Amino acid sequence: MQKIPIRKFIPGIIWFFVVLTLICLPKKDIPSLNGWGSFFEAIFLDKWVHAFMFGMLAYLFMMPIIPWSFSLDRKMGLFKIIVALNVFWGLMTECIQLKVPGRSFDLLDWAADSSGVFVAFFLSQRLLKTRQH
Repeated sequence: MQKIPIRKFIPGIIWFFVVLTLICLPKKDIPSLNGWGSFFEAIFLDKWVHAFMFGMLAYLFMMPIIPWSFSLDRKMGLFKIIVALNVFWGLMTECIQLKVPGRSFDLLDWAADSSGVFVAFFLSQRLLKTRQH
């Protein structure tokens, strides 16, 4: 059995806590956009930020798996577990925000979280397959 180097997951673990910290910030502690608010709303900046945060989280947990000597099928299975856990975590962060002053549950934020996770999955899958050949 291959030894799993936990230290390779440290960036993902740190990013997990960064995301947790950011979603727990009360609205009053989030920097003002100083007149740019309507522009950023028009380009859905909030949704892009959610997609990036959760895509990066999934990516940071998938990357250490690529060099392992497991079969492609086993690695893909692990990727799918990471996807499911990250999509679930995105939903849980929206539930957590129900308890944060000035924040709320937003299904579109969860959709953005999930979209970022799926983008990370497809990019990681592609990288995995190119390194297998």
